[in-house]
Amino acid sequence: MEAGGQRRRWECCWIALCISFILGLGQQVSAQIRYSIPEEVKEGTTLGNIAKDLGLEVSSLVDRQFRIVSGSKEDLFQINQENGVLYVHKKIDRESVCAGSGVCMVNLKTVIENPLEIHYVEVEISDINDHSPSFPEKEQLLRIYENTLPGAIYQLQAASDPDSGTNSVRSYKLSPNDHFEIRFRESDEDKVPFLVLKKAVDREITTTYKLLLTAVDGGNPPKSGILNITITILDINDNHPVFSRETYSVTLQENCITGTVVIRVNATDMDEGPNSEIEYSFATLNSKVNEVFELDQATGEIRVKGEVDFEDAEVYKLDIQASDKGHPPMSGNCRVIIKIIDVNDNRPEIEITSLYKNIPEDSKPGTVISLISVTDKDAGINGKVICQLNKNIPFELKPSFKENMYSLVTKDRLDRETSSQYDITITASDLGQPSLTASTTLSIQISDVNDNAPEFVINPLDLYLMENNAAGSSIISVSAFDRDTAENAVILYHIIRGDGTHNDFSYFLNINSETGVVYSLQRFDYETSKMFQFHVLATDSGTPSLSSNVTVNVFILDQNDNVPVILYPVSANGSAEGVEDIPRNVNAGPLVTKVRAYDADIGYNGWLLFSLQEVSDHSLFGLDRYTGQIRTLRSFTETDEAQHKLLILVKDNGNISLSATATVIVKVVEPKEAFAASDMKNAVKDEEENNVTFYLIITLGSVSVLFVISIIVIIVLIVMQCSKSTDYSSKYLQDTNYDGTLCHSIQYRSGDKRYMLVGPRMSIGSTIVPGSNGNTLVIPDRRRRDSGEVRIHLVSVLLQHLSRILSPAPDDDVKRGGGFHTHWKGSACTDNTLR
Repeated sequence: MEAGGQRRRWECCWIALCISFILGLGQQVSAQIRYSIPEEVKEGTTLGNIAKDLGLEVSSLVDRQFRIVSGSKEDLFQINQENGVLYVHKKIDRESVCAGSGVCMVNLKTVIENPLEIHYVEVEISDINDHSPSFPEKEQLLRIYENTLPGAIYQLQAASDPDSGTNSVRSYKLSPNDHFEIRFRESDEDKVPFLVLKKAVDREITTTYKLLLTAVDGGNPPKSGILNITITILDINDNHPVFSRETYSVTLQENCITGTVVIRVNATDMDEGPNSEIEYSFATLNSKVNEVFELDQATGEIRVKGEVDFEDAEVYKLDIQASDKGHPPMSGNCRVIIKIIDVNDNRPEIEITSLYKNIPEDSKPGTVISLISVTDKDAGINGKVICQLNKNIPFELKPSFKENMYSLVTKDRLDRETSSQYDITITASDLGQPSLTASTTLSIQISDVNDNAPEFVINPLDLYLMENNAAGSSIISVSAFDRDTAENAVILYHIIRGDGTHNDFSYFLNINSETGVVYSLQRFDYETSKMFQFHVLATDSGTPSLSSNVTVNVFILDQNDNVPVILYPVSANGSAEGVEDIPRNVNAGPLVTKVRAYDADIGYNGWLLFSLQEVSDHSLFGLDRYTGQIRTLRSFTETDEAQHKLLILVKDNGNISLSATATVIVKVVEPKEAFAASDMKNAVKDEEENNVTFYLIITLGSVSVLFVISIIVIIVLIVMQCSKSTDYSSKYLQDTNYDGTLCHSIQYRSGDKRYMLVGPRMSIGSTIVPGSNGNTLVIPDRRRRDSGEVRIHLVSVLLQHLSRILSPAPDDDVKRGGGFHTHWKGSACTDNTLR
């Protein structure tokens, strides 16, 4: 009974305990907190204070046994019960915890007792670029036939990277080469590389290509992995056998034993396999040759088969053919010349006991290079040996105290720039009959010292540079050479800068110190500067360094980059437009005006041609294409328009011609209106030219003195010409010597009197005032006076008129200009009679 009661008490206690646990479980507080931390952080790194984040009292954490009850298998995280900090317990490898490229989360379950509470914590492990891309294998082998066409594609191994996102494989790179390139294609989340043949390969040039394929991820900094690619080029039979020499020459002693190898011919085939296996055979059948010699088909050795007798044949000529085993087979030929010598016994033997193969070029004469001993197994006179060197070398043999011992020493000073290597052939000859000889060649290298300055082949250099060159472009490459070698021959270039004046163009140039390429830092203009020079200094890298310089003369060549400029006509607003008045009674040929233009270029680029683009009447005006002079082609008629517009095109003769236009408006007026209009123009001109310089006045005054003398002569000739005229009824008086220029004298008749307006320096705008005779000569009627009286009277009146013309101030002549019109000038004049 007591046992049963005790058992019931235990059961009641257990039930009470379970009920209290269940009640406590019902009272637990569930919560969820999330932290984030990168992988590979150090152990002990704090994620956060979980106690504070959950609102727990830090002082009760130990008593309440705050801990992690479930989470990762490796106990990656722990809680410090003293301060409630969640920290990293073990180093985290994201790729071990979470496979794949998704978000990596670790769920932790924490428990705190008294009362019992359960809290859930999520820790996100972010990825870092801690893995390099890797290939499944370290090397991949490919086989390609040498006749494969470009464009062939070969798939390669794809690299993998355990990292995710941007830290995974992003691109592939192939080591630089001329024949292959890399492409890749995205497949799901992988990038699959392909090798593409971009240039045909030749096995005979390169049998194997070793390339490196590099996979690069997107991390910062990026990491990479390497795949070794070995490409073997497979052969096809595209080469024929080639002998090492076209002609083999060999000597053979007579009475040699059977089986003696005379020579071994060697042919090579750049193909491989059966395509390169060679068989040798005699190309021609000769019974005598076949009796004496035999040819090994596999090795190409020619052996003695029968008796060799010098008296029987001195020379044998054998034609050998080499054929490969390709399909179809290819072959090559050579000739072997065997000379039989009637000499015998033993040849001298040369032994080199010591040798210095490299000697500096500044070695003094007498420096010992080598010790040589010569022996001959023969006896007597056949064992006596004479040694000598090849000619024209700075070395000599000096005999030693012991017989047949020699020292090879320098005889003269050495110069590596003259000869960097000497092949010294030592020849030993015995005194037998015939003499036997032996020789050996010693190769002596001469080491360099810095004893030569850099040299320019051409100095100075002339550079012809087209203007408008692009700034930053190369204009010339200077090159110097140094006779030394290695560092002593490494040359650096520098531009010698001047004093920085406006004539110093060196500051507008730069030079590549290693290549000598000179670059311009600005654009050059022919119209600004036509020539300049600069100096380049070349310095070697020896110790001490040596240098020299070169002068470069730069000549700027002209380009057609300037548009013709119209100098005349030019209107007041600056446009190329002018108005010219012309009397209606002019004949064909007079100069209307002259278009003047200027081009800053030279040569053909500055040679200007004039042409009429637009004209109201092509039959009325003509233009000289070279001078720009506009002349009348015929007389004006009553039906002609009173105003004509001429559009003149001025263009140069450049490859791409440039042009400008000028407009000339020609107004046809009556003679009196022409004088009036001319006078008005001169009045305006007088106002514009009040600032004529004193020097110009003096110059024009001097010219006027000479001009007066010429006018006197011209007036006398005019008077004499007019006195010969007998026709007073015609409206115009023609001059047989008319040369196409309008005259400066006009005759008209009023009543019984005849008037003539004279004045080579007459004002352009002079107006004829009825009743005024200020500039008018009254010519009496010939019917009332004889010709002698007329001449005397005309001369006296002309002299009075000349004094009136010269009475104005000197600057009046400058302002007015001579002639009927500013552009109507000439040496010959025509009298026009007006009624």
